[in-house]
Parts: sequence; C-alpha cells; structure tokens
Amino acid sequence: MQEAERAVMHMHTRRHFLKESAMGLGALALGSFLGSCGNSIPGNNVVFDPAHPLMPKLPPFPGNAKSVIYLHMAGAPSQLELFDYKPELMKMDGQDCPKSLLEGKRFAFIRGVPKMMGPQAKFAQYGQSGAWVSEHMPHLSTIVDELSFLKAVTTDQFNHAPAQLLVHTGSPRMGRPSLGSWVTYGLGTENQNLPGFVVLTSGGKTPDAGKSVWGSGFLPSVYQGVQCRSEGSPVLFMNDPDGMNRDLRKESIDAINEVNQQEYAEYKDPEILSRISQYEMAYKMQISAPEVMNINNEPAYIHEMYGTKPGHACFANNVLLARKLVEKGVRFVQLFDWGWDSHGSDASLAIDIGFINKCREVDKCITALILDLKQRGLLEETLVVWGGEFGRTPMMENREGKKMPFKGRDHHTEAFTIWMAGAGIKKGFCYGETDEIGYSAISGKVEPFDIQATILNQLGFDHEKFTYQFQGRPFRLTDTRGKVIEDVLA
Repeated sequence: MQEAERAVMHMHTRRHFLKESAMGLGALALGSFLGSCGNSIPGNNVVFDPAHPLMPKLPPFPGNAKSVIYLHMAGAPSQLELFDYKPELMKMDGQDCPKSLLEGKRFAFIRGVPKMMGPQAKFAQYGQSGAWVSEHMPHLSTIVDELSFLKAVTTDQFNHAPAQLLVHTGSPRMGRPSLGSWVTYGLGTENQNLPGFVVLTSGGKTPDAGKSVWGSGFLPSVYQGVQCRSEGSPVLFMNDPDGMNRDLRKESIDAINEVNQQEYAEYKDPEILSRISQYEMAYKMQISAPEVMNINNEPAYIHEMYGTKPGHACFANNVLLARKLVEKGVRFVQLFDWGWDSHGSDASLAIDIGFINKCREVDKCITALILDLKQRGLLEETLVVWGGEFGRTPMMENREGKKMPFKGRDHHTEAFTIWMAGAGIKKGFCYGETDEIGYSAISGKVEPFDIQATILNQLGFDHEKFTYQFQGRPFRLTDTRGKVIEDVLA
C-alpha cells in the first residue's frame, strides 16, 4: 500500500472514531464537570447550571456582602507616604542603609548600598480611631472611622505581574481563575442584563499582568471579567453595524445559538453553553449597559462629590460607575488604576511629584464612594477593598547602584498597607504593625491568601471548602493556605 493511501485511511479512521465517540467522551467530560461544580465535593454547595450560569445563588452561609468593589492601584503605592507613619525613618534620612536590611534580601532594582529616605509627607491622626494619614489624602482622612487598615500585609513576589496575579488569582503564574470569577461562579449575579463581573481600567495602561488578572482560568469563560470603558461605547463592538436593526440582531443571535445548541447536543461541551449565554448577554447589554454606564444623568452634587469628568476616561468616572454597577446588582467590580510605580526614574514616577498627583486623582472620589454607598444604604452589603500588589522600601532606589534622577522607592515585599470597608468589616480599626522604619511586619502579619479568605467569608463562603475540580484535584482560590482575618470582622 502506498504511503499516501495509508495517510488517507488513517485520517478517515480518526475522524470516524472522534465523531462516533464524541457523545461518550463529551458525556464523560460533562459528568466530571458537573460533579466538580456541585455537591459531590464535600462542603461545596455550588450547583452549576450550564444553561443559566449567572443565575443568582445563595452562599453556603449568610454573608454580610452581596457585592465587592476592589480598587487596585497598579504599580504599588508607597505605604510610607500614606498610612504607615514612621518618624524614626525621618531621623535616618540620607544615611547609608544598614547592612542588616540588605544582606540575604532580594530587590527588584536596588544594588550596592542605597541611602535611607524619610517620609516625603506630613502625617496627622484623624477620627476617633486616631488613624495616621498623610497630607496626600486629605479627603480620605475624614472617613477613617469607616475603614479597617491592614498595616502588615506581605507577599513573596517582588515583580509586578506575578504579584498582581497572586493578589487576584491566588497564584503568581497564569492560568488560575481571578477572585471576581470565583465570586460570580459561586453567587451568580442579581442582574441578568449585565455581566456579573465588570472591570474598569484607568491611567492609560492595563496592569502588568494583563487581562489574566480578571480571567476565568479553568472556570467556564462566562465567569471572566468584562472590561468596560468610561467613555464612548461601554464595550467595544457593542453597537449594531449600519443596516442592522434590533430585530435583525435578535434573529442573527437566535440563528447562531441554534447552531450552538445543535453542536452542544452532539458534543456535550459545557463551554458551548457558556458561548450561548455570552451571545445572549451581549444582546441584553446593548440596552442595559449604555444606560448604567452613562454618568451624564447623575445630579450635579454627585459630580462635585466625586470630581468626575463626563466624557473623559479617568479614575473618578470609574469609581462612580462602580457605585452605579453594584446598585444595579453587579456582583464584582474591579478597578485598576495604573501609574503608582514610584521608582523615581522620571517626574511622573517621583515619590514627591508624580505620586502626589496620583493621590490627588483618587483621594476625593474614593472618599465619595464610601460616603455615597453609605447614604444609599449600600455600604452595609458592599465590601470595598483598596491596595496594591506590594509596598515600597524605606530606602531610596539606586537602580544598578546609581542614584535615580528623582526621589523614588523600590518594590518591597515585607510590608504594605491594604484597607477594607463595609459589609461587616470593623470600622475605625488598624490591624498589624511594622517595625520603627516600616521595613518588616512585627505583628498581625497577613498574606494575599488571608485577604482572599476574608473576602470570601464576607460573601458567605468557607475558602477551604469552596472548590472546583480541575486536573484531578479540587482547586480553591487560596489553594494551599490562608485564614480569615477574624480581628477585622465586626
């Protein structure tokens, strides 16, 4: 037999096998899939309905939070110029860094012996809690009694992308579902005309880790974050093209989904049902999204309160949109604001220039968000989280042993600050402490896993039992470790 004939017969045999056995293989896959999402895993009561993946579900136990707004300052803001007041560090300003702070340590850019740098801001205590806040956050200082500060957050990742992935997916490597995906998988969404998980970016760039920080990983793709915009069309390509009206759009989607239904009937691939849901969601969003994403109709006092700029792309607009989205029943809203990487390599990244400008951009609107949620009765059921992926060093950066042109600080893994508010979190509370120069955590040390566990707890999930079967074992967001930070719970 000729080689070409053998190849043709081989291909026909493979095609016949795959076609005839697809139903059986698909059924096996579907059975494994549904079993992994439902009650077959002890303690996990998430029942996945592939035909209606975003229907609202009840958590295993009553949670304080119905929704989450996560405000991530991409690049990592300096805790030493915001919330972690260290007068002893000022006394060391300009001195050579002690060897004990350098030996056996890894830094992203520092080489040789850098100079110590005191806080580049004035601090004062505010509220009944007496929380320390710098002059860079004058508005936020007025609401410190609504916040819980975690002062001793640590991480083991000192580069942006893996550190961001760790914070939002529980792993420094790509491929894991994001926090927002886990939440919408577990709870669905209360508004079937909008995505359960919405992402808003500002600062001119996406996070260093890219869209993986809001990806669905091995969860069905219907749970990934939907990136929206605060100017122009909320989602690219949402508007119908010329010559396409609403009725014709519905007919085209129905036709596409009929083909998808036939494909699902043959192959039983749950991802096909996710595709059907996404087509239907896109159709519904054409009506609902433009309305909810339009801030022009907000009253003048709200625009003044937030400092918004209708028609522009800015963080303040996104913060107002976050309030509107949770008000409409969106489960998880993720904001990323790029530009907080204060190395001192240029003026925009200088701790005494660009950093101050970034603080001005976020201070007023974040404060407004807390006050606005509170006045609408939403803060009790909305968990707000603010922070970056790591902290900044007490010493000045000297990239490759050379002094930077502007004042800056390198990445720091051993101590940074994150704060939380609303949804059963203690008000006016500080948890954890760093040493006298803000270098290391000395009490109340927590990791990203602990923060993830606490967020899930407030939503009604035991992070150790909230799992998804993948590659032969149950995975969870916190995966191998993590504990609820009980001290910050009211």
